[in-house]
Amino acid sequence: MARKKPAPLQLQAHLSLGSQAGTLAGEQRIALLEAIAATGTITQAAKIVGLSYKGAWDAVEAMNNLADSALVERAAGGRGGGGTSLTERGAALVRSYRAVAEEHLHFVDALNRRLKDGGGDLQLLGRLTMKTSARNQLWGRVIRVVAGSVNDEVELEIRGGDRIVAVITHESVEQLGLKPGADAVALIKASWVILGVDDEAAALKLSARNQLRGTVGALTPGAVNTEVRIDLRGGNTLAAVVTNTSAQSLALQPGTAVTALFKASSVILGVAG
Repeated sequence: MARKKPAPLQLQAHLSLGSQAGTLAGEQRIALLEAIAATGTITQAAKIVGLSYKGAWDAVEAMNNLADSALVERAAGGRGGGGTSLTERGAALVRSYRAVAEEHLHFVDALNRRLKDGGGDLQLLGRLTMKTSARNQLWGRVIRVVAGSVNDEVELEIRGGDRIVAVITHESVEQLGLKPGADAVALIKASWVILGVDDEAAALKLSARNQLRGTVGALTPGAVNTEVRIDLRGGNTLAAVVTNTSAQSLALQPGTAVTALFKASSVILGVAG
């Protein structure tokens, strides 16, 4: 089944009230207070907001402890049975939250309207907030997908015209919606990158599908390994970690022409959510 085209990114924000003591209330807790006010029973209120009975009471007790005065009070059982209700302070908190939430919604809507023609700025912000342990994150556009019985070969073109080939499962290709024209990020660990000086790389026949040419931008020696930053065309950079012995034998220094080599199976692909 073809994956639906993702909807344009929009800003979303969730309002919560808190202090240095902790978070007092968010949408679910306020909804719980409203349900208590409407039903007069914690059992029904918990069902309405999708909490267990214990979870609802835990939330109520937490709010009562954090607030300047109790928000919810429990009536003692009697002939008519016990009940639960909001105090005047609890009712006032709900009114204040809803008033602030309405203004907050208007503010977020205004930002979305302002960014509507932002030329992909929200997508870029999404990329910048992505967290991953891979040192190398290269965004590009899918230009080719070759389907196989188990694995597919996906080729990306990154900024500057360099191309990266990844081999991933057919199921992953479908789940990620990878097809020509789609944006994706290639993740490559620095330890997976092998370096060759330009003359050696040209003289050897190598099985590594990815061979990106660039120049050494900087070297950061360590006790055992050296981190090498390779400047690629188009402004992209690639990090590689090699042993100090290898860095010395290759005579690596800023400006040295090198080829970064890594296997297609060492490339992990991701897309914006």
